[in-house]
Amino acid sequence: MVSIVALLHGPDRPGIVAKIAGWIHERGGNVLHADQHLDREEDVFFQRVEWCAAEGEDLDAESDLFAKMAEKELGMKVRMALSNERPPVVLFVSKADHCFHDLILRWKAEELRGEIVGVVSNHTDLDHPTQEYGLPFLHIPCTEENRAEAETAQLEFIRKQGAGLVVLARYMQVLGENFLNQVDCPVINIHHSFLPSFAGAKPYHQAYRRGVKIIGATAHFVTPALDEGPIICQDVNQVSHRNGVRDLIAKGRDLEKIVLATAVRRQLENRILVYKNKTVVFD
Repeated sequence: MVSIVALLHGPDRPGIVAKIAGWIHERGGNVLHADQHLDREEDVFFQRVEWCAAEGEDLDAESDLFAKMAEKELGMKVRMALSNERPPVVLFVSKADHCFHDLILRWKAEELRGEIVGVVSNHTDLDHPTQEYGLPFLHIPCTEENRAEAETAQLEFIRKQGAGLVVLARYMQVLGENFLNQVDCPVINIHHSFLPSFAGAKPYHQAYRRGVKIIGATAHFVTPALDEGPIICQDVNQVSHRNGVRDLIAKGRDLEKIVLATAVRRQLENRILVYKNKTVVFD
């Protein structure tokens, strides 16, 4: 059965949970999941609620009615979705293939509530593997001299595929502000370190030189400020003085796959609310 999902946030006030549950009940619906969070510092209320509408109801119309109620009566900002939606996803890659293969295999195994529809790269290394997966591959070398032209071609490809999400699966290029302003869908990146530590290039080499005892990976939304977008999820792994750079890279790649897949899954299941430069993630 297809359910309705609502993600909402706004000023806290008494009775929000009761009002939302009551509205669904009065219209013959049945709440499947409900989770909420109150940011006491900002006095902002967040909620994710999923429910089945009464039999025979038009789900799109029901979603519109709920959104209007929440906006007008509760002062909430609302995002609606249906549980059977499978947004098209475009992957951006460079040469590293571990996140690329991991995401595609998870998609093939129906672990992701979306459809990978194409791959964009600034190198040709993953052209043949992409074709073996039956996906279109767009190769666009990207330099400072041709960046505007390259990003225009990338945007055309994304629009042609109807992408609802772009995932940088170890794409080793900085996306320009013009691209991000026009892409018209969320962009998720995996950063191979525990941000905000060791931002920029070669974070494992930086970590090794500092003699760290843990390494990490961070999945975040991409914004014009490099490596400073809202963080979705992070994880860490223990290391010691016995581990060299190659050991750190191997351990880090395992983390990168898990953290990126988790972030993509949460986005596709409509479990993430972005507020200012932070996220509220409903597991």
